[in-house]
Amino acid sequence: MKNLSQYQALYSEYRWLVPTRFNVADVCCRRWATSAADTRRIAIYTEDAQGARDIWTFERLFQTANRLSHGLARMGVRPGDRVAVLLGPGGEAAAAHMGIYQLGAVCVPLSPSLAPEALEWRLRDCEARVAILGEAAQPSLAAILHRCPALTQLIGVGFADERTLAWRSLLARQEDEFTPVDTLATDPALLLYTGGTTGAPKGVLHAHASLIGALPGFVAAHDWFPHAGDSIWTPADWSWSPGLFGALLPALYFARPVLAVQGRIGAERAFDVLARYRITNALIAPALLRAMMRVDPPPAPPPVLRSLVTTGEPLDPAVLAWAESRLGVLPNEVYGQSEAHLLIGNSRHKWPVRPGSMGLAFPGHQVAVIDEAGQCLPPGEIGELAVHRRDVEGDDDPALMLGYWRGEAATAARFTQDWWRTGDLARQDEEGYFWYEGRADDVFRVGEHRIGPGSIESWLRRHPAVANAVIVPKPDVSAGAIVKAYVVLTEPYIGQAPSYLLETLQTHARERLAPYEHPGEIEFVDNLPMTSAGTVQRNVLRQRERDRAARRRARP
Repeated sequence: MKNLSQYQALYSEYRWLVPTRFNVADVCCRRWATSAADTRRIAIYTEDAQGARDIWTFERLFQTANRLSHGLARMGVRPGDRVAVLLGPGGEAAAAHMGIYQLGAVCVPLSPSLAPEALEWRLRDCEARVAILGEAAQPSLAAILHRCPALTQLIGVGFADERTLAWRSLLARQEDEFTPVDTLATDPALLLYTGGTTGAPKGVLHAHASLIGALPGFVAAHDWFPHAGDSIWTPADWSWSPGLFGALLPALYFARPVLAVQGRIGAERAFDVLARYRITNALIAPALLRAMMRVDPPPAPPPVLRSLVTTGEPLDPAVLAWAESRLGVLPNEVYGQSEAHLLIGNSRHKWPVRPGSMGLAFPGHQVAVIDEAGQCLPPGEIGELAVHRRDVEGDDDPALMLGYWRGEAATAARFTQDWWRTGDLARQDEEGYFWYEGRADDVFRVGEHRIGPGSIESWLRRHPAVANAVIVPKPDVSAGAIVKAYVVLTEPYIGQAPSYLLETLQTHARERLAPYEHPGEIEFVDNLPMTSAGTVQRNVLRQRERDRAARRRARP
């Protein structure tokens, strides 16, 4: 096993080089499209839900972005104005990003699958002036448009509607050349909304320099991207941080093609996409990897996959082992948030992967486990994971957000001195590896014991009957709460006797978990409430248990 000398040298020697003037569209599109050697390079491959394919070169992406910038400017969009993008992954979505960035406006990517109430909340909060949407988002937006007074113009991609201006009609009237706004690296570029797994979503404002902040983790996690012939694909939506900063924007920064696939991505389709497009680099969430493990008979391994990144939840050691043997690569787990992306992770060729660990702090980021007073805790002690607003040399960390949208108090509340508190609990071992212990908000008490759900869920998922598991507190009069498990079964175990399944999983729990961690109740469900980012909405399950307890108390 490799030692940590390579990592220590990389970390100690890394320095941020953030120019004063910087724009995401310039480095991801304009510089390639205006280079004779690169203008016809492929930027994006697309495949829609029906299987129709298309190719976007950097020249096409550039001209489309320029035409959109002219159109938005004529609509009155100015630097700092918010433009919502409700499009699935594709060339139009990428062009929308570039056109908004080079205009100096703020791009607000939103999932087309958002329910009307969730969409309304975000549009009203950011006061978007223009929305660019596809047909999938049209019904939800139509239902709430009259309650979004700031939204004065809709641009429809791929459909006709009396309330929208057709994308093609808008672009057809514009010029191919556009003089970009001269932006500072610290100017706002992107407004992301958190998934709302623990409460109301918050708007997270990022500067153009946030792309620079993502590059060390991206390069390391993708085994020193780019190599000749690299191409990247992720099923992650481009409306959240992993899709943008874990795939789209860094790949375009390095002039490597991105694959955009629309429609539902199940396990069989994921195997098919990896093979047909000969993907070399992929970012796939743990839930999908677990589903791919269960495909029977297993498909042939992807032919040229050289790096696999996963994020969103701790990766079970069993999935690590399966991916290495079946897909031919050991996954590099990465950790980040909407507020600060790609902070911690692995790079299997540069430092050892410790199964179950989050990995090491990526170069450029000063990460620690701190106590309530903001003091760094010694190895082995559980505290809150935090990232310093500056690196070890005292330079600002560009990965950290500018702040919550119109939320100065909320932003300040998350800082202790210069440490940004992530809200996640972790411990750090003697060699610097971080080990996830759950969300601070998810920790609950059972009697005298504090329960962190992460380790319980990870152990339950190791059983072949468990496709997914989530632990929440169930209110209890005597103990305050009991450990409640929501479990989604794997296909071979669906339909088996509940009594047999309960005893099987309780026995499995007793093999490794402390007595106070054993699930006191297990409920088998067909699916779990998920955000558009593919993470479980724990707050929904916790509220479900509180509502049930209230109904029990109300019974005569």
